[in-house]
Amino acid sequence: MNLLNLDGKTAVVTGGARGIGAATARMLEDAGARVAVFDLDATDDLAFGGVSVDVTREAAVKAAFAAVAERFGGVDILVNNAGRVARKPAIQLDAEEWQAVIDVNLTATFLCSRLAHAYLKSRGGGAIVNVASIMGLSGGLFPNASYQAAKGGVVNLTRALALEWAADGIRVNAIAPTYVDTDMTTAIFSDPDRLKTVMQHTPLGRLPTPDDVAASILYLCSDAARCVTGIVLPVDSGYLAR
Repeated sequence: MNLLNLDGKTAVVTGGARGIGAATARMLEDAGARVAVFDLDATDDLAFGGVSVDVTREAAVKAAFAAVAERFGGVDILVNNAGRVARKPAIQLDAEEWQAVIDVNLTATFLCSRLAHAYLKSRGGGAIVNVASIMGLSGGLFPNASYQAAKGGVVNLTRALALEWAADGIRVNAIAPTYVDTDMTTAIFSDPDRLKTVMQHTPLGRLPTPDDVAASILYLCSDAARCVTGIVLPVDSGYLAR
C-alpha cells in the first residue's frame, strides 16, 4: 500500500507559482492529486491549474475556492505557502511594511483555512499544511521582526485549528523550514558572509532544497500522517537542535 498516494484528491497550494510552492504543487501532482495554485502570478485558468488571486482578500479567496470546487468536485487538501518578507531592523520597519507581511503570512493563512474548512468537512475530512519557519520557533539570525512574528503566529494558529477541527476529520499541521534558496532568500544566498553565518548554524552541513520541503508537505497531506495533527515539523538540517 502506498500511503503517499493522493489519487482522487484535490489540493490547493497558495503561493504556488514559484519556489517551495511550485515544488509542492509538482510533488502533489506526481502523487496523483489534482492541484490548483492560488497566486497573484498564476495563470488564471483552472484548465492549467492556476487561479490568479490575492490571498489577503477574503472575497477573492472565497470565489477561488468555489471555482476549484465546481471544476474538481471539492477540495481535500490546502497548503498555505504564500509568503512575504521585509528583512530589515525593526526600527526601520514602518507600520505599512509590518502589516503587509502579517497580512500575507498570517492573516491569509487564517482566511484560506477558514474558507477551506467547509469543503474539507464535506469530504469527511482533509489536511491543511501551513508553511511556518524556523523563524517562528527561534530568534533567527538576521533582523526580520515582522516575518518572525507572523510565522510565530502561524505556529500557534496551526495548533489552535488542529484542536478545533479534529472532530471534523481535518488535520492541521505545519512545517518549519530553515533557509531555502528561493526568490525570498536571494539577499541571503547572494551574500557570502550571510550564507557563511547560516551554514555555521546548520549541523548537517547542507540546506534543504524546495523539493526537500515539498516532500515533508506531501507526507503531512497523505494517509502516512493520518494520525498526525497539530505538529510543527522542522525541515531545518538540525538548526533547532542546537
